[in-house]
Amino acid sequence: MSLVKMKHKVVKFLRDKDGASGIEYAIIAAMIAVFIFSFSTPIQAGLTNVFNSIKSALP
Repeated sequence: MSLVKMKHKVVKFLRDKDGASGIEYAIIAAMIAVFIFSFSTPIQAGLTNVFNSIKSALP
């Protein structure tokens, strides 16, 4: 493969925008996962308290 042909392929690859949306969705999914992971412990503790108070209120 000639150097000119390789240069054209690299430039074409760098200008290609088709894969950008997939990468953006992956970044958004990772951010949502971090958000859920960081708030899972306080939410779990709150839900445990709610269910325990419901359980103690039932006969």
